[in-house]
Amino acid sequence: MVNTFIQKKLEMSLNKYLNTTTPGIQYLVVDTHRIIFEFAGGWADIQNQKPMSLNTSLMAYSMTKTFTALAMLQLAEQGKLNLDDPIRSYLSNCPYSENITIRQLISHTSGIPNPIPLKWVHLAETHESFNERAALAKVLQNNTKLSFNPGSKYAYSNIGYWLLGEIIEEITKQTYITYVSDYILNPLSPQQREIGFVITDLTNHAKGYLGKYSMMNLLKGLITDGNLWGRYEGKWLQVRNHYVNGPAFGGLVGSVQSFARFLQDQLRESSVLLNPEFKELLYMEQKNNFGEALGMTLGWHIGNLQGVKYFFKEGGGGGFHSEMRIYPTKQFASVIMVNSTEFNSNASLSNLDKAFLEAQ
Repeated sequence: MVNTFIQKKLEMSLNKYLNTTTPGIQYLVVDTHRIIFEFAGGWADIQNQKPMSLNTSLMAYSMTKTFTALAMLQLAEQGKLNLDDPIRSYLSNCPYSENITIRQLISHTSGIPNPIPLKWVHLAETHESFNERAALAKVLQNNTKLSFNPGSKYAYSNIGYWLLGEIIEEITKQTYITYVSDYILNPLSPQQREIGFVITDLTNHAKGYLGKYSMMNLLKGLITDGNLWGRYEGKWLQVRNHYVNGPAFGGLVGSVQSFARFLQDQLRESSVLLNPEFKELLYMEQKNNFGEALGMTLGWHIGNLQGVKYFFKEGGGGGFHSEMRIYPTKQFASVIMVNSTEFNSNASLSNLDKAFLEAQ
């Protein structure tokens, strides 16, 4: 645990965010075996005055990509694929260049475009009848041209990670959700209700919100479907419960507690998910075709805070924002999750995590 001075300083910062940029917030810092600091505050549900707790579930969105990348490395470890295999070896109907490799999909160097994905969602109430394959086929049909030559540079692509989910299904003959649940989530958290790809308990799931006076609220009619939006609750517009169309690029639902278990596993010398060779590969910075470093590994982005290197993955979408980090040389990790679209997770997490860097 942190000392009283640092604890009060952190709580002041977190409460300030609650008063300005988000209805509710979760923040957790861990080392390999214990919780160093934890905080949950504000509202998971403004209208019904339900407080945010540490185990309230929220949408994690793109933090899911790290789990998708890890699944690919597991399959490589098992000899079921090679990272430099062309993706067309597994996806015969893929419209993109035969030169694109799995490694390039994971490292966002494929050249596959990244149109704004805000309409790639469906309401939770329609989930059972939703056809993911049809949704992906439509996206591919409308985005057939590469943005640049594969491997030449970095550019983020949700479509690329959606295709990784398809490759996992082709190789394992399981759904992406089943594979990730069985081989990543369950080994970390056997209590399946803690993290997954559906909202298992509506009474313990946070509502997502958009600021009433935000720019996004002014523009939402142009870039989103109207059925996504609920009622105003004070200065916040509720976002109706929904799922992303491609779980591999952003489908996880969980709390800071559930993501902290993953971070602890990654901090430990011995991971239950990957052997040492492939765990090292997960954190190895990738390069483009010209040998230039990308600031990206096979699953993580690379950052620097006060001279300390860290690995991170951010997630954001309709009503929620999140980010998780690992500081390997300092042997701690952090994760923040909020129920507000516009929250600046990167700046906020840097501000909070400085206290732990300075304390060492």
